[in-house]
Amino acid sequence: MTTDLSGEQFLREGKQFMTAAKLFPDVTINNRGDLASLPVLRKDEYFKKQTETPPFGGMQVTNASHIFQSPGPIYEPGGIASDWWRFGRFAKAIGISSDDIVLNTFSYHFTPAGAMFESGAHAVSASVFPSGPGQSTQQAEVAAAIGATTYAGTPDFLQTILAKADEHGHDLSRLNKAAVSAGPLFPQMREDYMKRGIVCRQCYATADVGLIAYETTDCIDGMLIDDDIIVEIVTPGTNTTLPDGEVGEVVVTVLNPNHPLLRFSVGDLSAIMTEPSPTGCGRPRLVGWRGRADQATKVRGMFIRPEQVARIVDKHPGIERARVEVSADGSRDQLTVKLESTDHNSHDQEALNTTVAEILKLKAEVVVVPSGELPKDGIVIADLRPVPGD
Repeated sequence: MTTDLSGEQFLREGKQFMTAAKLFPDVTINNRGDLASLPVLRKDEYFKKQTETPPFGGMQVTNASHIFQSPGPIYEPGGIASDWWRFGRFAKAIGISSDDIVLNTFSYHFTPAGAMFESGAHAVSASVFPSGPGQSTQQAEVAAAIGATTYAGTPDFLQTILAKADEHGHDLSRLNKAAVSAGPLFPQMREDYMKRGIVCRQCYATADVGLIAYETTDCIDGMLIDDDIIVEIVTPGTNTTLPDGEVGEVVVTVLNPNHPLLRFSVGDLSAIMTEPSPTGCGRPRLVGWRGRADQATKVRGMFIRPEQVARIVDKHPGIERARVEVSADGSRDQLTVKLESTDHNSHDQEALNTTVAEILKLKAEVVVVPSGELPKDGIVIADLRPVPGD
């Protein structure tokens, strides 16, 4: 882990771990090393817990006023008090205040996205029109009628609303801020909004843990990690924490006293940034979304999962990392398992072949490569087969 932290960051880290120790009194959590010794809770296990003990799998939940459902299905609690999902920080960071009227186009149906952004707007005393998604023509009409100053929703839907406003002659000149998530914010899209006088900033959040990281008015080179969570990046499918800068599975410890979670995998890939911010953002930052951590891939009728790849590494001392590559020769899937090692010429090839066959249940070519040769992109199962129709 990066150790060159400012005094402010050390204080922040200390506060986080003191809070974690209070919320999880049955385990010792004084630093990241303590966290790393504990298992990661992944969604398949969480689903199993919820099936056995509905609706929240026996997790600590207090003061919940709502129950939401996300694909899986996974059930999440929500509350109406004290900015349950911490979105007020994102709202404040992009200048939303009591002077603003928010057109909230995130869904209020089943998933908590709409409620998340609404709670954040209320935390800074802004007014909210709960429009939800769709009906772009009516959205443009409403935004003009109420004088909406802020849009909340996916990055691309704002383009549709603006186009409808232009088409029907609705005046959206008061709209000057956009809080977006749940989709890619391309540089050109951000620039196009800026030309209309709309400052567009994004956040990274999930239904399970709430706000994870966010941009600010001044900082768009990475997203600031929220104060009341602890973010770790682990090798996909394992409990092993990666150094800052390497892409891996995002694991979050949530310090919400109403619904604390310990080492919960949100199922995404990202990395903690190491380079200094050119705009002076001194706090820890995430690079943003880099793909899904659950890289389960079907080969010859069998699924290969990141957890299996991790078991291959664990079985052989000296093997540092592994990457499974799936390709096709036109008639049959080909499987190559690349194992990275400092002393790559010293391993028993037959033993490696046996381990791979036993764990993956598939025949594969096993290749040991020098340390540092495998890309540090968080991909442990690379599906290189052509997409049908390409």
